[in-house]
Amino acid sequence: MSNARSIRRAGDRSVLIELDGNEAVQRLAAGLEASRSEGLEEIVPGHETLLLVWSEAAPAVAEVEQLISGAERSAKAIAEPDRIALTVRYDGPDLEPIAAFCGLSTEQLVARHLACDYRVGFIGFSPGFAYLLGGDPALQPPRLAEPRTNVPAGALAIAGPYTAIYPRSSPGGWNLIGSCDEPIFSAEKNPPALLTAGTIVRLVAK
Repeated sequence: MSNARSIRRAGDRSVLIELDGNEAVQRLAAGLEASRSEGLEEIVPGHETLLLVWSEAAPAVAEVEQLISGAERSAKAIAEPDRIALTVRYDGPDLEPIAAFCGLSTEQLVARHLACDYRVGFIGFSPGFAYLLGGDPALQPPRLAEPRTNVPAGALAIAGPYTAIYPRSSPGGWNLIGSCDEPIFSAEKNPPALLTAGTIVRLVAK
């Protein structure tokens, strides 16, 4: 038996697996990647889900259950995740109001935000947009009531349990507390995204 909460079909070629927390998602994704079966085309992590996409018809749920059990055993031998440090500035327009919302001074908010090791839980919203988990539970402001029509590339933002760096200019409803000059996504590079699911991220103040 696997540790999956549920396994269900998601169309003809896909299966959606629900797990207990993002760490379980990352372990299973790593195990499946290390022992990737023939025809398994995509492994897509979510916050507490993992979407598997096959090039042809997805196998029966019972077969997927066996595949997951084998991958969970393989995951025990997976190497440590990649680690990356990103230099940031705390110069965002929402820094002061968010610090006040959290009952902190701006200096305290910055210190708490820098003290965490973050993990890329999953990629979503736009190409290269990494949802970073592991932040201080005291720093969980809600999204903006009215999203901005344009957020610049490199904006350091927080919303709920997540931290993110906008990979390119786009609309967005997160709270902007800083900025990062490191290119997060470039279609000309291979791979195009700097951050991938499972990567450990350390923020360093400039």
